[in-house]
Amino acid sequence: MCIAEKVKGSLARASWIRKMFEAGTALKARLGPENVFDFTLGNPDVPPPPEVDATLAAIAGEDIALKHGYMPNAGYLETRQAVAAAIGEDQGVDVPPEAVVMTCGAGGALNVILKTILDPGDAVLVPRPYFVEYDFYADNHGGTLVTAPAGPGFTLDVEALAGAITAATRAVLINSPNNPTGAVYPEDAIAALGALLRAKSKEFGRTIYLVADEPYRKIVYDGARVPPIFPHYEHSLLANSWSKELSLAGERIGYCALNPRAADFQTIAAGLVFCNRVLGYVNAPGLMQRLVARLRGVTVNVDVYRAKRDALYGGLIEAGFKVAKPQGAFYLFPESPIPDDVAFVRELQDANILAVPGSGFGGPGHFRLAYCVHDATIARSLPVFARIGARYRGRA
Repeated sequence: MCIAEKVKGSLARASWIRKMFEAGTALKARLGPENVFDFTLGNPDVPPPPEVDATLAAIAGEDIALKHGYMPNAGYLETRQAVAAAIGEDQGVDVPPEAVVMTCGAGGALNVILKTILDPGDAVLVPRPYFVEYDFYADNHGGTLVTAPAGPGFTLDVEALAGAITAATRAVLINSPNNPTGAVYPEDAIAALGALLRAKSKEFGRTIYLVADEPYRKIVYDGARVPPIFPHYEHSLLANSWSKELSLAGERIGYCALNPRAADFQTIAAGLVFCNRVLGYVNAPGLMQRLVARLRGVTVNVDVYRAKRDALYGGLIEAGFKVAKPQGAFYLFPESPIPDDVAFVRELQDANILAVPGSGFGGPGHFRLAYCVHDATIARSLPVFARIGARYRGRA
């Protein structure tokens, strides 16, 4: 046997996003990239703010001892201090640097958190639809993923989550703004979720953690606000990155942060640092740590994403598709005009539009479009969507 049976099984159900991306690469090679409308991958196309290159150049020219050397496993103290201060402003809670561990992106942060808190057989509960890798992240550390439905418009359904919590539940994992729906969970729902987890932790005699995955926190529109979680639930952790807000997806720089009011704060914080090391991440990239420490408050031009959202959303509505208008992130999650979303995505592919089936996100009957693409891709795709939409309207 060349690979583990478990890995072989995982490959069989691996990410639809990557499958469609690879199919798109082959299609582009055959037809030319300008003739393929690729909405598969959430790879930010808005360039980083100019401060990024300028600051990085300045850091590269500075005489810093051990600039490229090992550092404390939690990250540089000055970076953790800067990040803790920014988190404190967002959360309305004083956050010490000891609460922050610098990680290799938000994915690294989630794996560090789950390795720290999960025992074999523990359950991680998520609202669906959800980011496709959560299942694998939970499994990496002996956990199982359990899902509960979202409410209308992909809102956070606290009652559905309550019905899915059991004695095995160790964490509830939320993602707002959400991938794939773009939904932003309101503060009253977060407060209700905190109250629920407090009651369920008491009922089952074990702490149930709230983990918030927030890499799109700064990518919001129309006055939307991502509410804090620390004031609403003490046993909570954040996972975040600069992949989207600074367009640094390839640099793998992020953090996890522990609520300073968490019981056993010192033990959990030490566990996060330990797991960051033994998972093999060891440290988040050093130059990137120095960079983000100096760029507090800097973000990409979110208005560019808003314009892309409006163009694609408006075109889909005009074509007859049913789709909720997202408040954040850079995805649309329209309803498939037929129940079999995989078949419909194949139909889109035949028309040179690349999308991802909603089934891959636990949201069958939908498909995901990542609109972080060139404006020309959106504009040239709209007549194709119009033709497909007209064909299905004709069947109604």
